[in-house]
Amino acid sequence: MTEFSELGLSPAILQAVADTGYTTATPIQAQAIPVALQGRDVLGIAQTGTGKTAAFTLPMIDRLAAGRAKARMPRALVLAPTRELADQVSASFEKYAKGQKLSWALLIGGVSFSDQEQKLDRGVDVLIATPGRLLDHFERGKLLMTGVQLMVVDEADRMLDMGFIPDIERIFKLTPPKRQTLFFSATMPPEITRLTKQFLNDPLRIEVSRPATTADTITQYLCRLPTSDPKAKRTALRALIERSDVNNGIVFCNRKSEVDIVAKSLKKHGFDAGAIHGDLDQQTRMRTLEAFRSGDLKLLVASDVAARGLDIPAVSHVFNFDVPHHADDYVHRIGRTGRAGRTGEAFMIVTPNDSKNLDKVLKLIGKTPEEVTLDIDFASIKDEPRRSRGDRPERGRGRGERGERSGRDRRPREEAPAEAAIEAPEVEEAVVAEAKPSRSRRRSEAPAAEAPAPAPVAAQPERREREERRDDRHDRDRSRDRPEHRGREEHRGRDRDRDRDRRGRDNDGDRVVVGFGNDIPAFLMRAPPVRSTDS
Repeated sequence: MTEFSELGLSPAILQAVADTGYTTATPIQAQAIPVALQGRDVLGIAQTGTGKTAAFTLPMIDRLAAGRAKARMPRALVLAPTRELADQVSASFEKYAKGQKLSWALLIGGVSFSDQEQKLDRGVDVLIATPGRLLDHFERGKLLMTGVQLMVVDEADRMLDMGFIPDIERIFKLTPPKRQTLFFSATMPPEITRLTKQFLNDPLRIEVSRPATTADTITQYLCRLPTSDPKAKRTALRALIERSDVNNGIVFCNRKSEVDIVAKSLKKHGFDAGAIHGDLDQQTRMRTLEAFRSGDLKLLVASDVAARGLDIPAVSHVFNFDVPHHADDYVHRIGRTGRAGRTGEAFMIVTPNDSKNLDKVLKLIGKTPEEVTLDIDFASIKDEPRRSRGDRPERGRGRGERGERSGRDRRPREEAPAEAAIEAPEVEEAVVAEAKPSRSRRRSEAPAAEAPAPAPVAAQPERREREERRDDRHDRDRSRDRPEHRGREEHRGRDRDRDRDRRGRDNDGDRVVVGFGNDIPAFLMRAPPVRSTDS
């Protein structure tokens, strides 16, 4: 056991640590802090809940105690994958930097840019940021990273999972090459290893436990269900909570939508529960998390946004409502309990659809959790049928009207409302020689101020007459044909009519001239001369 007083920290920092109630350093703190105070790069590998935050916060405060920040040029940079983890690091600075003339700023999404810019303009020693918001300020010209002396990357493997590695590489390139880097991760995937080789300078590798191992202070349980029905899973979750002595607990779900559903279900059945996930605004997330920390909220239903790095020491239980897709996430989820020497319990609900994900988890942790049997008649819980598209209620005009035309409205055509009829687009009409004056001519004779609106297609006598003749002919054709060919021949008849119209003849085979009405020049009606073949 190593005391903090043996690590070489300044008296002011030791007093701040003592005020928090800690006297003994964890293994990662005992090995990382003396090396970081010497100015060397550190590659720390330790499972979640082992005190990595203090392992880089304390030496950073000690080294930055002397010096002064310039406007828009921070001296230290801490990168965190989530807003909650960044806020937790900020709280650690507030705790351990008492009595120090250091300033820091929290740059995360969901918060006003102007407030953050005002802090940057005054000058801060330490920037604690998520990669996206940090680059947003840089691209706005509000931040320079050429003065960074010390850089920390926390929960690097989570950065990889969230797709932040390209942003991390860009940030590394924007900082001076002669800087100290403290790099912490719970696991070391190949991509993270490549990153450390590229940007760390002869780091001291500190590995206090095998990567992705669970703490011995956590008792793990497995609850198998015979069905994958969500209603059965929610019933099992409530039964597990009721049978356990839950002081406070976190329920993890794979999807954000599932988080809301589970939280509402727990509230409906009388449990004190709140939801937190990435789609909620930042104020709601922080308010819910603070209520859980203070004990005002008993159950926190969360996505994996809350699985990494959140330091809530007194969490008694963790419930995995879903088996995580990535086995590493299981280690981080249950790492929310059994922290700081306390004991905790973790439950995982497993359905027949979770066999592949469960195999990955068991292979990673190298142990089989104890199985729990619930006294529930799952056969009596009816599956919740998935609502089909046709069962969805009509919303507004668009989908409802399309539904009538696509066959969802089973009423006969004559019963459909008249206003739902779709008018055909206006077309240029072919006029027979013996027909009435053309529409264009009638329009020209009418006064411009009293020009009537175009009549509906069905009200135009000439077209209606042609359509009636066409329908009569089609009816005769259908009566002579066999039933299986009716539809095919009907299309052929329409094609023949269309071709005949294109050749300049009407439905009766008479020649038509477009655009002249009754005033057709005589030379246009003459038959072409027959050319003689006599020589």
